[in-house]
Amino acid sequence: LKSDPTLFLRNPLKYAGAPFTALTALPVKAWTAPVLYGKTTIDQLPQIVSWKNDGGAFITLPQVLTLPPGDRNMMHSNVGMYRIQLSGNDYIQNQEIGLHYQLHRGIGVHHSQYIQSEEPFRCAIFVGGPPAHAFSAIMPLPEGLSELTFAGMLAGRRFRYFWKNGFPISADADFVITGTIRKDLKKPEGPFGDHLGYYSLRHDFPVMEVENVYHRKNAIWHFTVVGRPPQEDTSFGWLIHQLVEPLTESEFPGIREVQAVDAAGVHPLLLAIGSERYMPFRQKNPEELLTQANHLLGKGQTSLTKFLLIADGNGHPQLTTHAYPQFFQHVLERIDLTRDLHFQTKTTIDTLDYSGSGWNEGSKVIIACCGEKRRDLTTELPIDFQMPPGFSDPRFVMPGVLAVQAPVFSDEKNYTDAAVLAEGLKKFRAYFEKHLPLVLLVDNSKFTTATLNNFLWVAFTRTNPSHDIHGMDAFFESKHWCCRGALLMDARKKPHHAPELISDVNVKNKVEQMLAEW
Repeated sequence: LKSDPTLFLRNPLKYAGAPFTALTALPVKAWTAPVLYGKTTIDQLPQIVSWKNDGGAFITLPQVLTLPPGDRNMMHSNVGMYRIQLSGNDYIQNQEIGLHYQLHRGIGVHHSQYIQSEEPFRCAIFVGGPPAHAFSAIMPLPEGLSELTFAGMLAGRRFRYFWKNGFPISADADFVITGTIRKDLKKPEGPFGDHLGYYSLRHDFPVMEVENVYHRKNAIWHFTVVGRPPQEDTSFGWLIHQLVEPLTESEFPGIREVQAVDAAGVHPLLLAIGSERYMPFRQKNPEELLTQANHLLGKGQTSLTKFLLIADGNGHPQLTTHAYPQFFQHVLERIDLTRDLHFQTKTTIDTLDYSGSGWNEGSKVIIACCGEKRRDLTTELPIDFQMPPGFSDPRFVMPGVLAVQAPVFSDEKNYTDAAVLAEGLKKFRAYFEKHLPLVLLVDNSKFTTATLNNFLWVAFTRTNPSHDIHGMDAFFESKHWCCRGALLMDARKKPHHAPELISDVNVKNKVEQMLAEW
């Protein structure tokens, strides 16, 4: 109804229950508190270590609730899913736990407010309860809208809570940890095998002093395992897309579809279909598309995007961001390498993405294209194709995308490898211009081209646009970067990247044995 209120007038019976749904959005004080059945300590909770080099045990499906200073209005609360480290590192067992939260997280706003306040920064962590509660904690809701309202509407039942010792507590949770976040103390948190397929490294994060740990009778510990996508949490992303897709055009005018690509780690790659409608009586250039792209990069979670590929959907009703090969084909057939790449440098990127120039620091690129088809993509190499020494095993990912095995990237000098390859391929520039607009430098071309997911993961989690995008014949035109021939992306592992997640052989064999017996 938010995206189109006239739906109520056109089909009143279908939406007759809307007022009752709205009522479930209001949190309500509970008369009973099953979660107060018993008390325990942190070390008695399930100590789940998902990956071999994790820094300790973590809660991976927490609901972390905070309120602004001096505020007891639950409609002003923030509930987020910020991983919690229960053990390891320098935490005092049963007294301290670690909180990891990143850019664009509501708890950070509250933390800033508490730093300016003398009031203790109280925090309540819930585990379990209705599935809608955990799901609401990961929803990208507008700032100022409490996740509790969404949880109630999704569950069809109001969020039930009560107050105890100054803490708001979910009456329906299986476990609740209450405590105070130290405003003047940080301790090392991590490493943790994360959803990009690499470890997030050890960094200083806030510490919470534990006050109480409650649990209900026969409590169930909810958890998930994250790692290189797709994993269990992929289903969360899919459901979020399903729920927010009808709101896309109202939130981002002119944009028909957006798709954060799970196989690429979500934030590294965003695909979008926009509308190029400015001055339709003349030749099309990406103009309105850039307005729409900057809107995406300036709002909420989409602002963490590293690669944004946006295409004009006018005249292409079948184009969809859900069909990755077809979308890439559409873009690569139309991209003008002297016009369509727009960089943002020395900016913020996802905290979990270590491809950049520092922690939370890197670059972005908008690739915006429209107009008629410019080239016919191919999966054939030019006649007499040769590469410079050190480069080998060229393989096609898809038409128009070639992966080349390059020397191991060992230090800063290897940034010149792309220039060496570009120079060596210059004699084939006309062929690449017409048929092969994208070349990847990779560690293993066989692996990269084996599956579409491998390509998406390697190409977009191991590249920093400002450092790793090169051109066969690159030049600047009034500070705008351009190239001719083909785009070269250096998607090799680099020394500053975080370690890749590797399954423990013993655990893998044990699981396979258990499944075989089952």
